Amino acid sequence: MNLLATPGGLARLTEDGDDAVLLDLPFGDVAAMLAVGEGFAPARAARELGRVSLDGLLPPLRGARAIWGVGLNYRCKARLTGRSIPVDPILFLRSPSAVSAPGAEVELPSDRSSQVDYEGEVAFVVGRRMCRTAPERVWEHLAGVTAANDMTARDVMVATATPTLAKSFPGFGALGASVLDLSTVADPANIAVRTSVNGTVRQDASTEALIFAVPELLATISRFAVLEPGDVVLTGTPAGTGQDREVFLRPGDEVEVSVAGVLPLRTRFR
Repeated sequence: MNLLATPGGLARLTEDGDDAVLLDLPFGDVAAMLAVGEGFAPARAARELGRVSLDGLLPPLRGARAIWGVGLNYRCKARLTGRSIPVDPILFLRSPSAVSAPGAEVELPSDRSSQVDYEGEVAFVVGRRMCRTAPERVWEHLAGVTAANDMTARDVMVATATPTLAKSFPGFGALGASVLDLSTVADPANIAVRTSVNGTVRQDASTEALIFAVPELLATISRFAVLEPGDVVLTGTPAGTGQDREVFLRPGDEVEVSVAGVLPLRTRFR
């Protein structure tokens, strides 16, 4: 099941992907539904109310309590940049207020940054509370997967040494466009991610190439902080960012992040 947040409520993406079926649910987004602690079960049992278009989609995870990210978690990125493989995950939080809708037009903060960058990533959504969860139990605590554009103001990152500030400008936390039920994914440890800028593919990788695989990554976070249902964990970006080419985002650019099985996530910049 692939869920979307529409102006009318939560909807299920049709098999052909051309439109969606509105569901009779009381939740404004997927994070709110998952917070109940029943995973995708409420959506599977919901009555269908009729078809709706994919116009004007809302952020499917705008109600996420916490959004975690990780730096340098692809081997191809480490090789390209010449950086050493980290011993432990490089973790950070971004402000939930930065979340933007699928298809949103995001304003570049040109008065504070001239190096805004895209970062296509696979993001996982927690379905069951995690606290000191062992790596071998992590998968059973996850409910969904989606696409993320983990945008970063690179010069702000350098100047402040604070990832949260560099990643929390309005609109910098694009998530969606849909959230896929993880139980329908054949191999959750091998999920492809591809990023295109103005139609040109810039990133193409899979989570099987992560330095810290999903079980290890989330188990590490849960040793220090409680992860609640609806929380989001990004898994890192592969090689091919603007930083790698020294070409940053400009007004008029459009970035599309595609994660296998998930509706593409598009963001425009002005």
